[in-house]
Amino acid sequence: MIRLVFAVGATLVASTTLAAAAPPPKGAATESTAVLVRLTVPGQGTVSLGELQWPTSTTADVQSFQYPDDGSIVSLGRSRAEVFAQPGDAAAAQSFAEVIVLSLFGGEVVAAQVRASASAGASVRSVGSDVSASEVQGLRALGRDVPTTPGTTEALEDWGTITVMSVSSGARKAGPPGAQGSVEALRVTLTAAHGGLPAGSDIVVGSVQATAVAKLSAAPSPSPTSPRPPQQPPARPSAPEPDVEGEVPGGPVLVAPEVSARFTGGGYVFPVYGTASFGDSFGGPRPNVPGGWHHGEDIFAAAGTPLLAVADGTLHTIGFNKLGGYRLWLRDDDGNEFYYAHLSAYSSLAVEGRRVEAGDVVGFVGDTGDADGGSPHVHFEIHPAAMAGLGYDGVVAPYPILLAWRRADDVSFAAGRIYVPSGPGSTTLPPPGAVLLEADDIGPTSGLVPGALERALNPRR
Repeated sequence: MIRLVFAVGATLVASTTLAAAAPPPKGAATESTAVLVRLTVPGQGTVSLGELQWPTSTTADVQSFQYPDDGSIVSLGRSRAEVFAQPGDAAAAQSFAEVIVLSLFGGEVVAAQVRASASAGASVRSVGSDVSASEVQGLRALGRDVPTTPGTTEALEDWGTITVMSVSSGARKAGPPGAQGSVEALRVTLTAAHGGLPAGSDIVVGSVQATAVAKLSAAPSPSPTSPRPPQQPPARPSAPEPDVEGEVPGGPVLVAPEVSARFTGGGYVFPVYGTASFGDSFGGPRPNVPGGWHHGEDIFAAAGTPLLAVADGTLHTIGFNKLGGYRLWLRDDDGNEFYYAHLSAYSSLAVEGRRVEAGDVVGFVGDTGDADGGSPHVHFEIHPAAMAGLGYDGVVAPYPILLAWRRADDVSFAAGRIYVPSGPGSTTLPPPGAVLLEADDIGPTSGLVPGALERALNPRR
């Protein structure tokens, strides 16, 4: 959605270049706002593009924009903005604005990319905010390069100033827990009339704010090491997991960094962002797991490494159990289920029933649950929709599929071998899908001759 606002009599609130880290003010609520471009002219009002405020307007996608019609003051190419907020005990907010190929005053100020990004999360377990993904690239003014270090302010001859990356972030752990982050990526202020605008005019490009304030319940959720009261299981998972006793909702929430994932042709991505290692331990003995065998693959990476949604789909069954620790399930659009366990924290996108896209950060590598004290890793499982009737045991070996996804290749879920228990405490592989014959049985026989294969398969006299 594109929002273009003309407001008469609007006033401008000045901001400092590098504001001191400060928590949200008293009475603040969870919210997020963003604006792509805002032009304020004294006595005339404000023109704003892509102005968003959660939940009334959440996305803006602009192919191009010029103001006025000839673009003599503002011109930009493909640009986008998005805001998101999640109030509650584990509050989160995220705000993003990106402007591509910016030109002000007919090319006197240009930038290849202006990006403003702010995230905040707050719960009884953790608080924090992040503005580190914000940046300005290729900034030039009056034919010379302008440093993009946060807090930079430079004069534009005798008619104005340009300010780069005014940022602020802060958090508090009590009363109630809260965090906020704000970014104003670029501001041009006129000290004298220029380009058809009077002195005092301001152009702000890429402005975002994210505030998260936790709403404390009467009985806060216990920590992962404390006893956990039982909770009603979620409405369905089609691939139910074992060990659902002692659930607690939510968990630590961290901001979701922006990442760039390699997609396969079918839209799948490798579940761990960055350096990771894994083997082929599917089906190995696991005495503490129902059935006694390993239902997935352990992908080892540094603690806090982002975990990605492997496909477009819906998140569900988010919470803690003593086996998987902080874990979640992702159901893709075809009904396939993917299980992530031992997370250290969730991202702000990890909300029950929330739709995510492949490559979104949904959590972070950790060692919770029965992995406590071991090497940080994510336990990852694949439950194809075709095997949903087998319940939790309808799972395939992720190893060959993970190898393909890491190469950004597509592979059928049939590439993963099946390992289904045949009785209490025992496991067997399913019957083979083909019969291997000895060379002297089939070598001299042509498969084109009717009955040749039948004769080869029959016992010899």
